[in-house]
Amino acid sequence: MSPARLARGGPAVAALVAVWALSRLALLLFVLKVWIFPGSDVTGDVSVIYQGWSDVLRGGRFPLDDITWQYPPAAALPVLSPALLPFLDYATAFFVLACAADLTVLALLGYAGRGGGRSLLGAWAWVVGMPLIGPTVYARYDVMVTAVAVAAVLAAGRHPRAAGALAAFGALLKVWPVLVLLGMRGRRVWAAAVVTGAGLAALFAAAMPGAFAFLTFQRDRGTEVESLGALVFHFARQAGWEGRVLLNYGSMEFLGPHVATVSTAAMALTGMVLGWLLLWRLAASRFTAHTAADAAFTAVLMFTVTSRVLSPQYMVWLVGLAAVCCCFRTTRMRQPAALVLMACPVTALEFPVWFGHVVTSDALGVGLLLMRNGLLVAAAVIAAVALWRDAVPRDAALPLPHRAGTRPEGAPAGR
Repeated sequence: MSPARLARGGPAVAALVAVWALSRLALLLFVLKVWIFPGSDVTGDVSVIYQGWSDVLRGGRFPLDDITWQYPPAAALPVLSPALLPFLDYATAFFVLACAADLTVLALLGYAGRGGGRSLLGAWAWVVGMPLIGPTVYARYDVMVTAVAVAAVLAAGRHPRAAGALAAFGALLKVWPVLVLLGMRGRRVWAAAVVTGAGLAALFAAAMPGAFAFLTFQRDRGTEVESLGALVFHFARQAGWEGRVLLNYGSMEFLGPHVATVSTAAMALTGMVLGWLLLWRLAASRFTAHTAADAAFTAVLMFTVTSRVLSPQYMVWLVGLAAVCCCFRTTRMRQPAALVLMACPVTALEFPVWFGHVVTSDALGVGLLLMRNGLLVAAAVIAAVALWRDAVPRDAALPLPHRAGTRPEGAPAGR
C-alpha cells in the first residue's frame, strides 16, 4: 500500500505517514552527513566494507579472503543492490534503498493493521522505534532483512506458501528469519520453506564459489562488548582482568583469559533456548491469529539476548517483529514490545553516542549496557511466559512414546 492510499484512510493514518516521512528524512540527513550525529561514525561499514565486498561479488565470487564476511549467500543481494541506482554513489544508493525497505515495512504494517481485530499500533511502533535506534538502521542491511521477515509473518495466515518461501529467503540473507517459522503451522509452509531454501542454496553454490564459507569464519570469535555475556568482563576489568578489547571479525570484542568459557556458556544458553522453544512447539495447542507473530518475536528476542554478539542493528529485527505483534489487538506481546522500544534509545546512547565509554568499561558505559540488556532480558522472560500461557493449556501433557502392543491410558482398546 502506497503512502497516498494510507493517507486516504483518515487523519490518524495521515499523521502516521507524516511522522514517518519527517523522522526518515532526519535519518537520511544523518547518514549522508548533512547533519552530524554525535559519537562514532556509523557509515563506514557501507562506504568501506560493503562497497569492498561489492567489488569482489561483481567478479563472480564471494569475499573468501575477508573473515568479516560472515553472512549467508543471499547477503550478496543487498550488498550489490546499490547498482540499481547507478546515478548515485554506492553509499548514497544504499541509504536510499534502506529507506525504501523501511517504507515497505510501513506499508505492510499499515495494511495489516486494518480490519477487525487489527490495530495501527504496530505501524506506530515501527515508525517510532526505528529513529530511536539512530542512524545505524540505515547504515546496515538489517532493515532489508527485517522487511522480508515481517512479510513472512504477516503472510502466514492467508498465504502459507509465500510465508514459507519468504522465511527461507530471509534465512539465506541473515539466518535469523528462519526462527519466524516456529509458530507457523501446516505442511505448505514448511514445504515451501524447504524447497525455496534448498533451491536458492543450490543455485548460489553452483553459481559462485565459497557460498557457504561463512560457516567456518566465526570459530575464533570472542565476546562482543555489547552482549549480555560481556558484562562479566566489564566488571572483571575493574578487578584487574588482563584481557583486551580489540576489533575482531568486524566488531569490538573481548579477547583474553576465560573469554572462550563465557562464549561457550552463551552458546549453551542459546541451545537451552532452542530446546525450550521446541518444547513449546510440542506442547502448544491453541493457535490463534496472533500466535505466529508472538512466537516469532519471542524466539528472535530470546536468541538475541543469549547471543555472544548483540550489535545495535539487531534492535531493528526486534522492533520489526514487535510491530507485527502489535498489529493484532489480541497479542500477548505489548509489554515486551514496549520494553524493546524503551531499549532503543539506550542502544543509540551506547552506540554510537558514548561507545568509547562502553569500550573502556567505565561507569557510564557499563551502566548503559546494564540498562539496555536488562530491558531485553526482562522482555524475553515476559514474552516467553506469555507465549507459553497463551498457547499451552494448563493441563497439557506432552505426548510420550509408548511401546508397541500397549496403549496409552484412557485410549480405547482395539479389536
